[in-house]
Amino acid sequence: MDQRISLITLACRDIPATAAFYEAMGWTRVPSEEGIVVFDLLGQTLGLYGLEDLARDMGVPAERLGHGAATYACNVRDKNEVAEVLDAARAAGGEVLREAHDVFWGGHIGYFADPEGHIWEVAHNPFSRLGPDGAFRWNGYD
Repeated sequence: MDQRISLITLACRDIPATAAFYEAMGWTRVPSEEGIVVFDLLGQTLGLYGLEDLARDMGVPAERLGHGAATYACNVRDKNEVAEVLDAARAAGGEVLREAHDVFWGGHIGYFADPEGHIWEVAHNPFSRLGPDGAFRWNGYD
């Protein structure tokens, strides 16, 4: 797994109010799918996503996520890399929460927790190609 964070996802009970907070801080949204609010940062992206939706994607009950739930995402170049990273996490002592799988928006994802319980998403997003150096941007690099 490359040493980087691509996408920080904050699980929200009230996405519009949380989005309004970041916009009040001077952040600007970028176009995204319905149900997801996205802000490109310097070298990363912050996404706001429904708590129940995030729990469903992970295959765990929402109660497991607790208060202030978040995932740290590492985007990879191709679909097969998702399973490879999950295997590496398992081998390193992490817990795979959900094996690699296709998702509704056309990507391929899986989740693991580190030994302290911090949750990582590993994702291949065919609509957001990584830059030559592995940099991530929500709408990709040409």
